[in-house]
Amino acid sequence: MYRTQLILILLSIFLSFQTLAQTSLKKYVSLTVLGKAKETENMFHRVDTTKYPLIPKSVKYLLTNSAGLFVSFKTNSTSIAAKWCTSDKKSSSNMTAIAYEGLDIYIKKDGKWQFAGVGRPGTKSCSESVLVSNMDSSEKECLVYLPLYDETKSLEIGVDENAKISENTNPFQKQIIVYGSSIVQGASASRPGLAYPSRLSRNTGLNFVNIGVSGSAKMEKEVADMVSEMPGDVYVLDCVPNSSPAEIKERTKYLVKKIRSSNPIAPIIIIQTIVREHGYFDKSVGLRVQQQNEEIKRQLEELVKESVKDLYFISADNLLGNDHEATTDGTHPNDLGFDRMIQKFQPEILNVLKKHKII
Repeated sequence: MYRTQLILILLSIFLSFQTLAQTSLKKYVSLTVLGKAKETENMFHRVDTTKYPLIPKSVKYLLTNSAGLFVSFKTNSTSIAAKWCTSDKKSSSNMTAIAYEGLDIYIKKDGKWQFAGVGRPGTKSCSESVLVSNMDSSEKECLVYLPLYDETKSLEIGVDENAKISENTNPFQKQIIVYGSSIVQGASASRPGLAYPSRLSRNTGLNFVNIGVSGSAKMEKEVADMVSEMPGDVYVLDCVPNSSPAEIKERTKYLVKKIRSSNPIAPIIIIQTIVREHGYFDKSVGLRVQQQNEEIKRQLEELVKESVKDLYFISADNLLGNDHEATTDGTHPNDLGFDRMIQKFQPEILNVLKKHKII
């Protein structure tokens, strides 16, 4: 009798370990990458730059970074993992490694997107990480954002071996093209999903497309031609931070008129540059920002006089608050800074969309 009981106990323990092993097993799938203005030959590039051979090399390279791209899916898995590879590039000093070349996941809860976990990059170009675990087995709608500042080479999403996973279409409606600097691309948000275009998408349900090109948003003619070919319901131009006052004077009208000629009814929203926090002490920086903002306002006024329609303006006033705590390095917003920017951007952009009956 005792021998039989012992055998049953050992068998029960063995089966428990077997069940645990099975639930911890992962199956990995590749999903369609979303968040681009148009489809690309390389699924992880934001723009198919082979079609624009004349754009600057820096812009071409930066558009291989996966800022703003994501995968969308539903699953009943109790855990979600990822395997992904990036280039050999190392993260910069003013960003977290997670933002630069890691992942983060959002899961819809009570109708809203809620942060659920991160994929921490390893020390090599390929990483594997559990994003979230110990969940219930109900069906969940998920978003996984790709790295902001590195080129993604591959991405697979892992779920429990016996779980279901199905690909979603883009959960965000319409198309709002956001062309701009490193601030648009996501510096210095702490995670990929905290770049301001992505936050605006989750807040509003609208598709804000990230065309941020760090340090290189200078409104070159070839880039203006490229942006104008991106289908958009609205165009947001946040490129003043990278453009010198002289470049703003020389190039703004061409960019705006080119977009308008390709998209006759789409509103165009122009944003002044944020104040550089170190510009309060560095007088050269402070003067440059002042001149940038004065020049972009002047160009907008001239465009209106030239009868270019449906132009809108968001000023730099109070974009970062007044406590001087909203940047990482004096230039790039931290998460607090982005939050304050969104508090100003979101209602103004939504008002434009409502006025034009886009929403």
